[in-house]
Amino acid sequence: MTKQISREGAVALLHDGMTVMIGGFMGCGNAHHLVQAMVDSGVGDLTLIANDASMPGYGLAKLVEHGRLRKLIASHVGLNPQVALLMNSGGLEVELVPQGTLAERIRSGGAGLGGVLTPTGLGTPVAEGKPVVEVDGRQYLLEAPLRADVALINGYRVDPVGNVWYRGDARNFNPVMATAADLVIVEADHLVGLGDIPPEDVVTPGVLVDHIVEGGAL
Repeated sequence: MTKQISREGAVALLHDGMTVMIGGFMGCGNAHHLVQAMVDSGVGDLTLIANDASMPGYGLAKLVEHGRLRKLIASHVGLNPQVALLMNSGGLEVELVPQGTLAERIRSGGAGLGGVLTPTGLGTPVAEGKPVVEVDGRQYLLEAPLRADVALINGYRVDPVGNVWYRGDARNFNPVMATAADLVIVEADHLVGLGDIPPEDVVTPGVLVDHIVEGGAL
């Protein structure tokens, strides 16, 4: 059975109130076509887990600008002024997480772990309300795992069973997010034949991918 579906078919799997992960870094590695299809569909009240809020008008920033988010969990938002406006007006809840901690929380969610211990954030507002665990005389914050209903990832080359190869830094957050969602949809920059991606080059194995959407040029 083919995993390939249309953009519209992929977005039809989303509904208001979902938690969605979108991979990438400052828009590089976002599933751009799927994000635009989400905007067009009207789906909203979403919790978005992403490294950042991208830059105005680019990638997942469109979800911010069109008011589709209820909450954003990210490591930085400074290059998208709309986030600050919405935060200050009460229109968007934002949880800022140190970048390494964010990656580890997603990884632990994908691995079925109970969280991650990290010294990052001790003695700062990041630590407020979080358990502190002592290991060998050193204190660590216990950070909860993160999972999502849906992960939208982007791959440069994707074969018919969903094996994914990423180009350069576009792999930022995409591989780990593919492990931490109930439904994984990959947008393929290039659809290739089975066997065209050497086994040793597969970064995200097809067993983790539920659906494939053709991306192509922006």
